[in-house]
Amino acid sequence: MTIHQVDLFRIPMRGPGDISGLQELVRSGQIDPRDIVAILGKTEGNGGVNDFTREYASRTFAAALAEYLGCSREDVEARVALVMSGGTEGVLSPHASVFTRRAVARKQGREKRLAIGIAHTRDFLPEELGGHAQIVETAHAVRIAMLDAGIDSVADVHFVQIKCPLLTSERVEEAKQRGQTTITGDSYGSMAYSRGASALGVAVALGEIDEAVALAGAVLSDGSLYSSVASTSAGVELFCNAVVVMGNSASAAGDNIIGHAVMRDAIDLRGVLEAFYSVGFDTHSVLSEEVGRRVINVFAKAEPSPEGLVRGFRHTMLDDSDITCTRHARAAVGGLIASVAGCGAIYVSGGAEHQGPPGGGPIAVIARSA
Repeated sequence: MTIHQVDLFRIPMRGPGDISGLQELVRSGQIDPRDIVAILGKTEGNGGVNDFTREYASRTFAAALAEYLGCSREDVEARVALVMSGGTEGVLSPHASVFTRRAVARKQGREKRLAIGIAHTRDFLPEELGGHAQIVETAHAVRIAMLDAGIDSVADVHFVQIKCPLLTSERVEEAKQRGQTTITGDSYGSMAYSRGASALGVAVALGEIDEAVALAGAVLSDGSLYSSVASTSAGVELFCNAVVVMGNSASAAGDNIIGHAVMRDAIDLRGVLEAFYSVGFDTHSVLSEEVGRRVINVFAKAEPSPEGLVRGFRHTMLDDSDITCTRHARAAVGGLIASVAGCGAIYVSGGAEHQGPPGGGPIAVIARSA
């Protein structure tokens, strides 16, 4: 059995093209570029179809790694999961989470530790987004990523981050030229379909819902079907699904662990605290300086309640014509989580279709063991 140690480095970014933090960690020997398996970034774009900060950041990191590794940018994108999520509203701070994985000779103790695995689906045709193919292929990729991580049980999976494609007018027209029909002609709307289908793929892979149920037209139609660990983000910069599975494994070494909980709505402080409790905090330590010393990063999903209410009171996020609802949700949930984490450099992604219950979403905490 190969033993791997997974480490996570949270790097502040002055802009979507700023890789100076990564360069310094490489220069100082803290990171070997050959060990990098995934980079999850939060960029200060709008998180919409035309948020090119995601593509800019992805290409910048890929180009840097290509130089370090002596390969092409395309080779980097095939071996490293590059997941950039736009939108740092409110107190959220632009940053990158760099995951490294290296083989070690032995581990101390039998405790399960942080493990990570990645996989990529094949490229999707425009007409496949939001449909059966995306669900099935994503489920298959999640299972491959679990094997890559050395995670044997679905109970040990605590967060599955996916970057998925979206539809542009050009992609919609290309499908029409071949006599095919896309699930929607609206680019912004396609993001929700792609995120939703990808999340259902995670749920199928982990046994949270039955595949037949997921394939029976569930995407965006049945909010009761969801994954409690899926986090999906759509972007224009790719055509496949990039899958990152995070969990704990007996074959993983080191001091890092991951746990998760599910927020029931955008003000669910109890859900946030449960996520911190899952990695060893208690009611006293979660409000102490220990959080700053132990927590490496927090990952969460956010969305406005589709019924227009939060605990019986009307919200206006869905009706604001000036600011999209996902931006409102990221700001609200980001502020709530940051107040506990004591830091705004946390990964909060908007648009939680089939990712937790409607209006809520999963939250995962990675921390050094107590």
